[in-house]
Amino acid sequence: QVQLVESGGGLVQAGGSLRLSCAASGRTFSIYAMGWFRQAPGKEREFVAAITWSTGRIYYADSMKGRFTISRDNAKNLVYLQMNSLIAEDTAVYYCAAARYSGRYDYTESYAYWGQGTQVTVSS
Repeated sequence: QVQLVESGGGLVQAGGSLRLSCAASGRTFSIYAMGWFRQAPGKEREFVAAITWSTGRIYYADSMKGRFTISRDNAKNLVYLQMNSLIAEDTAVYYCAAARYSGRYDYTESYAYWGQGTQVTVSS
């Protein structure tokens, strides 16, 4: 099992920045990639970004490119999501997820483990 705990969410004004963190524990050696998703009220869970654990290859949803940056610290078992130029439409619960195998990282089905999520609210 892998446990994931997100932190860093909160209330921010439009145009501001936040950095989310995801701490992984447990059988972290089984992680192939880590991803960030978000879910706004009444909407489906949406892919944000992913990073492979060993090579650091990065994937972004097209709409997130340029404003969001994913990174990792393997030594600390941490994954980050730096979010800049936030807009009201970025308001959502942000989830960290871990995949055990290579695959389509933009699919929720590719991930075996999920965190509880952290709320991000952007005021306009």
